[in-house]
Amino acid sequence: MHVAVHGSVSAVFDPALLVEYLRERDLEASRFDPERRGEYDGVAAFGPDEAFLDVPWVHCVRAGYDEFPVERYERADVTLTNSTGIHGTTIGETVVGMMLSFARRLHVYRDHQGAGEWAREPYESAFTLAGERLCVVGLGTLGRGIAERAAALGMDVVGVRRSPDLVPGVSEVYRPEDLHGAIADARFVALAVPLNVATAEMFGTREFDAMRGDAYVINVARGGVVEQGALVEALSRGEIAGAGLDVFDPEPLPPESPLWGMENVILTPHVGAMTDRYHADVGELIVENVERAGRGDELVNRVV
Repeated sequence: MHVAVHGSVSAVFDPALLVEYLRERDLEASRFDPERRGEYDGVAAFGPDEAFLDVPWVHCVRAGYDEFPVERYERADVTLTNSTGIHGTTIGETVVGMMLSFARRLHVYRDHQGAGEWAREPYESAFTLAGERLCVVGLGTLGRGIAERAAALGMDVVGVRRSPDLVPGVSEVYRPEDLHGAIADARFVALAVPLNVATAEMFGTREFDAMRGDAYVINVARGGVVEQGALVEALSRGEIAGAGLDVFDPEPLPPESPLWGMENVILTPHVGAMTDRYHADVGELIVENVERAGRGDELVNRVV
């Protein structure tokens, strides 16, 4: 089976790394060439390309596949898989890192360091995560990874999802229609839902009004889950204490966005899941699906 690696994956890693990984596992692999698309059995990509309609199988190297034309693939009999399931540890650590920075004021002290200032934060500004409530909105792979790590730090973790079943580290699960009740008592709210019709701009003015004044929102889902103008307004008015943001709408975040200059905001450029092994994590999924296809089994993470 010949798997091509599309140049769009350079948004997260060098395509050559994945090509080499697949070749080391005895797969035929190469950089994607649209002139040769009829020769490929599959293509790994970060974003869509019109040429993919002529390839039997497309693997999205990220969990979110909303940019890919799913209905067109279905009509053209193109299989689409994604990389959900590999981000729980990395995203969980990113969220915990942001929460620790806010609680221990590390982001502020880093700013002081850059300015060459020996300055202490006010006595009442620092706190510990132990005993604080975290509400995780979305308890899939990302949400579970966040919840397990937060619980290990002694946090009281609740969650929001359709199913009422408990997951490790979560003391109580709320239904989506009870979102405001779930976030009302939380010091931190972490968003870990996929972007779809139901979740687009699910967090706006009403949700920020429902949060505590000393609460922080952390978005590691997709930028479109939050109404960015409402977030800026809530931060500017002091209606919430701060925000940790790894995703934005649009991306990259425009230079004129007021979020850049806010001390109570931690920004990362959509790298919350990145590690030096990301290509290998994606490669493992691809190899497994090649093996499954060879046996005639259902593919892992099949979308269509």
